[in-house]
Amino acid sequence: MSANRPAAVVVLAAGEGTRMKSATPKVLHTLCGRSLVGHVVAASRELDPEHLVVVVGHAREQVQAHLSEIDPDVRTAVQHEQKGTGHAVRTALEELSNGGVALDGTVIVVCGDTPLLTGETLQRLGAVHSADGNAVTVLSAEVPDATGYGRIVRDHASGAVTAIVEHKDASDAQRAIREINSGVFAFDARLLVDALGKVRTDNSQGEEYLTDVLGIVREAGHRVGAAVAGDHREILGINNRVQLAQARGLLNARLLERAMLAGVTVVDPASTFVDVSVSFEQDVTVHPGTQLLGATQVAAGAEVGPHSRLTDTSVGADAVVSFTVAEGARIGAGANVGPYAYLRPGTDLGPKSKAGAYVEMKNASIGEGTKVPHLSYVGDATIGEFTNIGAASVFVNYDGEAKHHTTVGSHCRTGSDNMFVAPVTIGDGAYTAAGSVITKDVPPGSLAVARGQQRNIEGWVARKRPGSAAAQAAAAARREPEGEQ
Repeated sequence: MSANRPAAVVVLAAGEGTRMKSATPKVLHTLCGRSLVGHVVAASRELDPEHLVVVVGHAREQVQAHLSEIDPDVRTAVQHEQKGTGHAVRTALEELSNGGVALDGTVIVVCGDTPLLTGETLQRLGAVHSADGNAVTVLSAEVPDATGYGRIVRDHASGAVTAIVEHKDASDAQRAIREINSGVFAFDARLLVDALGKVRTDNSQGEEYLTDVLGIVREAGHRVGAAVAGDHREILGINNRVQLAQARGLLNARLLERAMLAGVTVVDPASTFVDVSVSFEQDVTVHPGTQLLGATQVAAGAEVGPHSRLTDTSVGADAVVSFTVAEGARIGAGANVGPYAYLRPGTDLGPKSKAGAYVEMKNASIGEGTKVPHLSYVGDATIGEFTNIGAASVFVNYDGEAKHHTTVGSHCRTGSDNMFVAPVTIGDGAYTAAGSVITKDVPPGSLAVARGQQRNIEGWVARKRPGSAAAQAAAAARREPEGEQ
């Protein structure tokens, strides 16, 4: 157990977030594949707290359901009326107390709308809190422009925090301070519980302010300190969609930088977007205009893009995927996909296989070395090894009520413009003729021809389209041999 392991982390996520102008609760808006509160919970988990409590209020059923999905061990405390940050923390502590938990140690309080906050910064906050023997430690940040923020006022001799002064109440000298309050704190648990009982509501909002705890413990003779965040952008809170987009850009840049430092070539970071759950191996190349989302994994030497969107898709070593949309697909080592391919859930491309231009696949297993080069739909199918599917082929899997399966063996050659009407099986080594509609099983090594016999009606154009350009061209073609004699 870490010496700085907190007794509890409390995440404040009860607010409505009206400035988002959305039916979705603010903390459930997403960036880089994770909700705002999901990012904060993930960072908090890096501290390995004994207890993790999220205070919910507005749309609490939605928020609780989301938390149960992403982290079933999270406890929630319901703040039925939003009566301030102090009241929210008191609600969380009462939830723990009612569950028989007697807190002893450090309680860290974070905001549920700060998705850029890292576990590393929270760990440093806890370490400073412990090392300095503080009753309260404020996570602060030095910003280029502190306008509108509460200023951290310190004692010059000891470095202790003597006040947090809001911008509107600050003197000119205090407004020159660039160190600001983040709204994230580490508290001594027992002192916090005692101080929260003394917080008053005689303010313009009639609310219990958590910041009032600092003055209460300081007046009782305890030390209040501050730990400065390494990057001031980590403390950015999200209140509207402009700030959400800005945070998304910052987090995306952080994720791409991490990938590039680990050996990934990102040709144009400005047009490349990844989720936090995406993983790369070395020597991957990501071309411009690419989105890698969900649990996508890209193996060594693979190339993805340009202009591709892969969601929950695995890409094997040395595969090439260009101008492709894929979701829930597996792309084998050395496979070639695109351009303009669409791989739907359940697609499994074997090693060195191909899904070429304008090919759509769904719930399809494609064997090693098999090629579906162009203009085809393969749905609910199993295709063996080293088979070639001709252009403009359709696996007719739906009868209007149910889906049916098609099986094509290994080393088959199917003609262009084939319709495979499921359920049907093409045996190993079989051929099918171009233009065929295959409705019956084809034995191994056979040639299936399923089309009408061609009949030429001589002179039809001259009779039915006299004087047309086609008729004139045909007449000229008939005369040409005589002119050459």
